Amino acid sequence: MDIHYTPAELAFRDEVRAFLTAELPADIAAKVRLGKHLSKQDHQRWQQILSKRGWFAVGWPEELGGVEWGAVEKHIFDEECAAFGAPRTIPFGVNMVAPVIIKFGTPEQKAHYLPRILDGTDWWCQGYSEPGAGSDLASLKTRAVRDGDHYVVNGQKTWTTLGQYADWIFCLVRTDPEAQQQRGISFLLIDMQTPGITVRPIITLDGDHEVNEVFFDNVRVPVENLVGRENEGWTCAKYLLTHERTGLAGIGGSKALLKHLKKVARAELCDGKPLIDDPLFRAQVAEVEMQLRAIEIATLRICAAAAHGGVPGTESSILKIKGTEIRQAITHLLRKVIGPYALPMLEEELDLQFAGELLHADYSASLSGDYFNMRKLSIFGGSNEIQKNIVSKMILEL
Repeated sequence: MDIHYTPAELAFRDEVRAFLTAELPADIAAKVRLGKHLSKQDHQRWQQILSKRGWFAVGWPEELGGVEWGAVEKHIFDEECAAFGAPRTIPFGVNMVAPVIIKFGTPEQKAHYLPRILDGTDWWCQGYSEPGAGSDLASLKTRAVRDGDHYVVNGQKTWTTLGQYADWIFCLVRTDPEAQQQRGISFLLIDMQTPGITVRPIITLDGDHEVNEVFFDNVRVPVENLVGRENEGWTCAKYLLTHERTGLAGIGGSKALLKHLKKVARAELCDGKPLIDDPLFRAQVAEVEMQLRAIEIATLRICAAAAHGGVPGTESSILKIKGTEIRQAITHLLRKVIGPYALPMLEEELDLQFAGELLHADYSASLSGDYFNMRKLSIFGGSNEIQKNIVSKMILEL
């Protein structure tokens, strides 16, 4: 199996690089490189640029406004965007609920929701996890009871990323409490402006408002907002999670972050000696780089297989496990190389003079926040422990 880029794929990479050079706003790229939090307006501005180029809805059918790249083109695009400092695409609308609607939705649902996702009219969030149902998602308790032409929804979702901005939420709800857990679940689309919905912020360790709790108190949802069949929403959920976990490998982002780690490690910081000269530290960097290279090759193998009709299975779990561990390891090494300058202090209280422009211009004093935020990677999208169970059952047959 050939994992090298073809001349056509190399030409596509050049096209992506030219686009990013010309169109990526400098202020947005600077925020990404400095680890700053992007506003909703920043994300929407970048989405509009991608939409104008026809590169926003990757994987959608062309007749619905998408671009039908192969797995290799998707990989190239993601890697180059990370290298240039482009923001990651907020996935909940375009990459998560949209594919579910395209595969399982009615013609009316496709005609209504997809154009609004494409042009940025609607911002979506995900309603999966609950206080007692995270990795064991099938144990969710949020209920939806049929009442005429509506469902009445009661319950709670948690860790709802960017739910404070959302116009709509796609939810897994229990519609048959007597059925086997997976068989009694349905997939609903819910307008966040519906009476009875309350969004409460959760402030994370990095001091940011990224995630939320969402409460449903007798929320009435039209039956026409059901995607797929009642009590068969688990099929939609599995389809969506396979897409999410593969994307969590974050190879492009890890490569860009590793490059930055090496740059900082070569600088003369606290004691005037580059930390990269330390054999133990250099060995740790090399170990992470070898693992990253291995997972990149595995991804290219999967891409090559997909180009010939293959479909990722347990590979998505493997990529999720190793990809998230690598990203956590790189932020750990960055925190180590910067030392006390990674402390969560106000920037004006730090003496950065001896560090030169490297830290001040290239990486903000919010590194500790990034480090803490990356701890979540091995938990969301299905914890790594759960993914290991999936791999053992599907491949090792234990």
